[in-house]
Amino acid sequence: MAYAIFKTGGKQYRVSEGDKIAVEKLDAKVGDEVTFSDVLLKGEGENVTVGAPFIDGAAVTAEVVDQARAKKVIAFKFKRRKGYHKTKGHRRQITKLQIKSI
Repeated sequence: MAYAIFKTGGKQYRVSEGDKIAVEKLDAKVGDEVTFSDVLLKGEGENVTVGAPFIDGAAVTAEVVDQARAKKVIAFKFKRRKGYHKTKGHRRQITKLQIKSI
C-alpha cells in the first residue's frame, strides 16, 4: 500500500489513501480539495523515495471533511505552599481531511 509523509502547519503526517486526519486549520471550505506539495517521503512496498528536503513533482491530495475545534487542553500552574494556582484552557482550530490520492 502506498504511503507518504507530508508537512503542513509545522507538523508531519504519515498517510495512505482513504485515511482521515486532523491538521492545523486551513483556509478551505467543507468539500474543497486541497493539495500538499511538501512531500518528504513516498513509499510503496520496497520502493521508498526520500526527498532532500522535498520530492519534486510529488503531491498529496485531500478533501476537506469538516472545520472543527479540538478537545480542550488545560494548562494548570501552581506554586506549592504559596496559595498560587491558575487554570487556563483553550481549544485549537482544526481541519479534518480525507486523503484522496498520493
